[in-house]
Amino acid sequence: MLDLLARIHFSEEAIRIGIKLLIALLLLLVGMWLAARVANLVQRAMHRAEVDATLVGFLRNLIYGVLIAVLVVSALITAGVPSAPLVAALGASGLALGLALQGSLSNLAWGVLLIVFRPFRAGDFIHAGGVDGTVETVNLMYTLLVLQDNREAIVPNAKIGADAIINANRRGTRRLELNIPIGMQDDIGKAMEEIQKLFAADPRILKEPPPTVVTGHVGEGTVKLIARAWTRCEDLWGAQTDLLRAIKETFARENIRIAVPQQQMTMVQADAAKAG
Repeated sequence: MLDLLARIHFSEEAIRIGIKLLIALLLLLVGMWLAARVANLVQRAMHRAEVDATLVGFLRNLIYGVLIAVLVVSALITAGVPSAPLVAALGASGLALGLALQGSLSNLAWGVLLIVFRPFRAGDFIHAGGVDGTVETVNLMYTLLVLQDNREAIVPNAKIGADAIINANRRGTRRLELNIPIGMQDDIGKAMEEIQKLFAADPRILKEPPPTVVTGHVGEGTVKLIARAWTRCEDLWGAQTDLLRAIKETFARENIRIAVPQQQMTMVQADAAKAG
């Protein structure tokens, strides 16, 4: 009789456990389907809001991963696994993973911030993380810069975020500055006028703000003229180099001397008799 009762109790317990496992499995399957639908819905909403494609993919996967994690915990609890040890184990695992991936998580966090706030875009010339280069891509973990000699620099996003970011293209225009030393005896007014003529003749030089030529320094036999003008970002280097050459040729034609640093050497020869 006792054996019969024990078998009946075991059968009821097995049925109860089986029902729990079945409910947990159904919860897991239906939950995974719903999680995918929710993640895809959020992804479509972000695409309609014109959120950056890199950020869209990251947020979609993040939402899906969080939902799956919550779903797995709920399914285990439904199946009869004690919740307290499970939560403690998940917490300890999360802490260990966070400590192990501290640097990577920092890069990831800064990558999200760079994509959201967009201090620079692909094609901008920037100084960031101690590197000067043109932005090619911005990923979640690093930013790829192309240097002026066509080398590539992969800069971690955490290094970029921890330093000042100088964007040379953000406002669309840049100012060039030329330092031209002329001789003390040369006509300063004429030299300024010739430089202004060159500015006016170059279509890359913007009319607003107007270009200026000022006297920067007088001394050591030279007068330093400072010429400033604004161009579009893509015209800066070409306009600057062409203007330097044009100034040199114009000054040579107008007999205005471009001064070069001079050093005076005095040689003292001791008297031969005194030396003896």
